[in-house]
Amino acid sequence: MDLLARARQLESEGRSIIHLEVGEPDFATARPIVDAGIQALRQLKTHYTSAMGLPELRQAIADHYQRKFGLLIDPNRVVVTPGASGALQLALSVLTDTGDNILLTDPGYPCNRNIAKVLGVDSIDVPVMADTQYQLNATHIVENWQEKTRAAMVASPSNPTGTIVERDVMQALIKAVADVAGNLIVDEIYQGLVYDAEEYTALSLSDNVFVVNSFSKYFGMTGWRLGWMVVPEGYVDAVDRVAQNIFLAPPTISQHAALAAFEPETEEILQRRVSIFKERRDYLLPVLTEMGFKVTASPRGAFYVYADCSAISDDSFQWTKDLLEKEGVAVTPGIDFGEFEANTHVRFAYTRSVDELKRAMCRITRFIASK
Repeated sequence: MDLLARARQLESEGRSIIHLEVGEPDFATARPIVDAGIQALRQLKTHYTSAMGLPELRQAIADHYQRKFGLLIDPNRVVVTPGASGALQLALSVLTDTGDNILLTDPGYPCNRNIAKVLGVDSIDVPVMADTQYQLNATHIVENWQEKTRAAMVASPSNPTGTIVERDVMQALIKAVADVAGNLIVDEIYQGLVYDAEEYTALSLSDNVFVVNSFSKYFGMTGWRLGWMVVPEGYVDAVDRVAQNIFLAPPTISQHAALAAFEPETEEILQRRVSIFKERRDYLLPVLTEMGFKVTASPRGAFYVYADCSAISDDSFQWTKDLLEKEGVAVTPGIDFGEFEANTHVRFAYTRSVDELKRAMCRITRFIASK
């Protein structure tokens, strides 16, 4: 966020800045979704919904799982939330108490451990490397689970690495967590943005996982602040009670707009965008390698490349700051995602056009040559 603030300040001063630091698609929300939101406003659909969300949207989400994965999900298990972060807050609120802890990956999305901290929950940050695709597996559960550990969390596809948890690994992970009477939270907010891999959901392997999803990434509704979570049946009432007290309800207009996210016309638009993201990834990977970065686990989803910059710098935080100041390219240092090997890694978000990516790579090449 410091880098983003500085990048925006430089832009306000007239500098040309190429943003490869923010995990937000550059596409505007698809027109059918926008039109649905406008129609909801015109129809004055501006009152609270239930804390668990608009019944029609909960049903539409359940129908989405049936169409895409052949799963019959009870819509009563679906809770619509103010963003995926709201879903995680609900999950941790019903699963943990002050002094408990959860297992997270290092590197991993930083807000996860911060949300836990706000709730008085500690995080056990498990160092992960390319040999496990930067993901937790069953062995990590066995080796790191403690007396006060209540849950483990994985993301597939993940931020910052773009890697996925293979189906057999997920199945073993679910069993390992069940064996210690714990709970597994699976972040699937980049579902739909998967390349060169079979797409699945953890819900196809177990009804006892908490699956978090979002309308932000694949559906391109970042500013609408809407997500969802599918919870085990035994936790529905508890989640409902917590949601009533901390959120009251998800954004009403956003929910009516999101009903259009599952329409065939919208799906066609979104699938074209997936192809564009893949094109960007396929351009960026070989170019970064030629420049001296090492990508030890190829990203197969999301829109990130997590690259080892040790051949270029052993202080990625200072390197990214200098790159921004001198060349106007904003990328994210590894320290944003944890501590393990953070000083020798950076994250590139390919949320800009190939032409912009090419300009960014030219600037970075010039910057490296000047050192």
